[in-house]
Amino acid sequence: MLRTPKAKATALLTFVFLTVALCLSFFAQIPGALRGHTPSWSSFNPTPSPSPLPSILPPPPVESSEEAPVEPSNEEPKDEKPPWPRYKPPLATRPPLKENFPLAAHASSPSDLPPIPSWNIPPDPHVDQSTPLFIGFTRNWAVLQQAVVSYITAGWPASDIYVIDNTGTQSSNRDNLLTLQNPFYLDYQRLIEVYGVNVVSTPTYLTFAQLQNYFIWLAGEHGWGYYFWSHQDVVALSDEEYVDKTSGEYKSLYHRVLDTLHETLAPSYGRWAIRFFAYDHLTLVNRTAYMDVGGWDSMIPYYGTDCDMHERIAMKNYKIEDAKVGLIYDVASSLDDLLVLYRRKTPIPTSVPPPSSSSPAPLPPRSPISIAPSDTLASSTYKTLINTLDSIQTWKSSNPDGRNIWQNYQRGGQGEPFYVDPEGFETSIWRTVELGKEVMSLKWGHRGCDIIGVGLQLGDAWRVEKDGEWS
Repeated sequence: MLRTPKAKATALLTFVFLTVALCLSFFAQIPGALRGHTPSWSSFNPTPSPSPLPSILPPPPVESSEEAPVEPSNEEPKDEKPPWPRYKPPLATRPPLKENFPLAAHASSPSDLPPIPSWNIPPDPHVDQSTPLFIGFTRNWAVLQQAVVSYITAGWPASDIYVIDNTGTQSSNRDNLLTLQNPFYLDYQRLIEVYGVNVVSTPTYLTFAQLQNYFIWLAGEHGWGYYFWSHQDVVALSDEEYVDKTSGEYKSLYHRVLDTLHETLAPSYGRWAIRFFAYDHLTLVNRTAYMDVGGWDSMIPYYGTDCDMHERIAMKNYKIEDAKVGLIYDVASSLDDLLVLYRRKTPIPTSVPPPSSSSPAPLPPRSPISIAPSDTLASSTYKTLINTLDSIQTWKSSNPDGRNIWQNYQRGGQGEPFYVDPEGFETSIWRTVELGKEVMSLKWGHRGCDIIGVGLQLGDAWRVEKDGEWS
């Protein structure tokens, strides 16, 4: 049967409608994961929806009126930091340092003091040879003053003594800006005008090794080929019981020093560097020999630097020999009145603390005795003096608080120029001491002073590995 055109169009529309309906029904039954994104009518909204968040980000927080439960943590609770700065206890107080030479404190010239013992008077005029004596000072005026007075009364010419102000306070002592309880206090006026010695100031504080190099330089500036140097914590006495074997006569400490100097400078003595008098408590130095080995190693500032220097000198075949010139005491405290060193007929004061004590006993008051007559050579008073000094020396070596307590005794000086906390200064030095010992060991690959004894030579410094002594 033939269809009219209208009928054909109606049939075609019906077919298309049914086909679309079947397709929509089919897609509705496919799972979303397979069919992908099926747009909804809202996707045709002219206002676009926000894009979904990337999967690497956490989902946005869900607002809730209730607080979310806190999960328990296994971490230890952290302690709150204590308040800072926290301060150390105040410095322990100590009895003030007392004047150990009252007569000199009121003197204005050498004539205000008693004459030195007649048997210790130095040659007049001065001998042809120079005898410069360097005494380095950093702390404790009483101990330094005792050393200076002892050398003068043992016959050393005051004009040959050079006190080296190594306090690091620049011109403060010269300008009289420090007080007695300040560890760095030094009485320029008394040293120069009353005792007649010289005072030279270093531009800043020098370690032991640096100070020794300064001695070498200072001697060179004066044109001295040799010099003497002494620690400040000594008392030097002439041995009043000594009789020279050649002359059969008594000789003072200074006269015996001159004899040793003449012996040492003689061409027949040979190649020399050092003459020790009671080790380095008093030392004669050949400046040329010290220059030849390059001076002191300033990178080893304190203990150990003497071992390094002396071993290098021996490696260069210079002589290092001892000599006896008198009595030289290693002390950590002072006689209570230095007038006794002038050897007058007076009782000998005792300032020796008991062995268990950590500081010298208080000094008893004494009366002026400047007009007392002179004593006699090797008298009972002299023997009492040397017994007293023996006890002071023994106390230093047996002191439970250490042999160098005298260095850190004074506690004053707050508010004065270049003030340094006493304990801080002491701590800094001892930390530097330990570092220097380590440098000494690394330099030679060996712990100890026996550098030559373990087979090392001058060129081995810093070139050898650590030996078996390290642990």
